[in-house]
Amino acid sequence: MIVLGAGRVGSAIALDLSGDYDVMAADSSKEALQMLKSKGVKTKPADLSDKKRLRSLVKDFDLVIGAVPGFMGFQTLKTVIESKKNTVDISFFPEDAFLLNKLAQQKHVTAVVDCGVAPGLSNMIAGYHHHRMMAENFECYVGGLPKERKPPFEYKAPFSPIDVIEEYLRPARLVVNDKEVTREALSEIELVEFNPVGKLEAFNTDGLRSLLHTVDIPNMKEKTLRYPGYAEKIKLLRDAGFFSCKPVAVNGIKMKPLDFTTSLLFPQWKLQPGEREFTVMRIIVEGKEDGMRLTYQYDLYDEYDIKTGITSMARTTGYTCTAAARLVIEGGYAQKGISPPEFLGARTECFDWVMKYLKKKGIKINCLRKRK
Repeated sequence: MIVLGAGRVGSAIALDLSGDYDVMAADSSKEALQMLKSKGVKTKPADLSDKKRLRSLVKDFDLVIGAVPGFMGFQTLKTVIESKKNTVDISFFPEDAFLLNKLAQQKHVTAVVDCGVAPGLSNMIAGYHHHRMMAENFECYVGGLPKERKPPFEYKAPFSPIDVIEEYLRPARLVVNDKEVTREALSEIELVEFNPVGKLEAFNTDGLRSLLHTVDIPNMKEKTLRYPGYAEKIKLLRDAGFFSCKPVAVNGIKMKPLDFTTSLLFPQWKLQPGEREFTVMRIIVEGKEDGMRLTYQYDLYDEYDIKTGITSMARTTGYTCTAAARLVIEGGYAQKGISPPEFLGARTECFDWVMKYLKKKGIKINCLRKRK
C-alpha cells in the first residue's frame, strides 16, 4: 500500500497498516517523512500535485490511500483511478466524487471516498440503519477540540486549517421534509450536553455530502461542535471580510484578506506536540423498524493517545480509513466505482467489521436503542 500524504492523519494510517502490510508513505514534507522512517515505515519524498510523478509513484502498489489536503483531493483521486488502482480516500475535497464514478467503473477500480469519522463513520451508521428501517430523521453532531480552553478561540485545528475555514464559508445543505435546503454556515446555533465534556455549541456545516443523494431519509442535518461562543467570533471575522479572496490594497501592496487572516490564525490553531485534544460525535437515527418506532443514539468520545502521541482526530479518522482499507485489500468489499461510506454501512458484514476494528483500537462508541 502507499499512503499519499503524511500529515497527522496520513501518518496514523501508515503506522497502523505497516504492522500487517508493506506500506510506503509519500509527501513533500521531509520532517513528516523522517518521523515515519524512524518508526520503520518506508518513505518517498514527492510532489503529489505532479500528475506524472503521482502515476509513477502508485504503479507498483495494490492499494492507494489518499490523505492529501482537500484542495488537492479530487485531481489526486482522478489520477489514481486513471492508474487503475483501488483506493480509499479521506481528503474531503469539495467536488462531487460521483463525477469520477463512470471512470472508476471503466477502470474496474474500487474507490471508497470520504472515509474518515464524519464524513465517514457517520455515513456508515446512516447507511446501516437506512438499509434496515424506514428512517425518518438523521442527525450528526461532531467536533474535535483541545482539552485546555485557551482564549480567544478555544480551538485547535486537528487537520488542515484551510479546510476548517472552508467549512465556515460553504453554505450548509440539509434535508427538511424530503427537500434539500440551504442554510448559512455557522447558523442555527444550539447547545448540546455531552459526557464527559459538558455543554458544547452546535452549528450548521455542509457535512452531509453524499448522503444528500444516496439515502432517502426525509430529514437530515450535520452540525459542527465547538466550545460555546466560538461561532459568533468566526461569523464576525467572516462577515467583516477577513476570509475574502478579493485582494485589497494595504499601503500600496495588494493582498487577499484570507491570506492575512490565516497567517494570524494558523499559529494560534496549531496543535503543539503532546497537546491533548478529543473528538466527540453523536449520531441520532429515528424511524420505524419491525413495526416499532425506534431511536438509535451513537455516542463517540475519544482522546489523544499519550503512549503513541497520535491525536484523537487522527485516530478516529485514520482508523476508520484503515478498517475500510483492510476490507478492500482482503476482498471484503469489492464494488467497482465510487463508494461513499454508506455503501459499506449497508452491508452488515462490513459495518460489523469496522465497528469491531474501532473497538479493537480503543475507540469507544456507545449505542443506545430506545423504543418510543
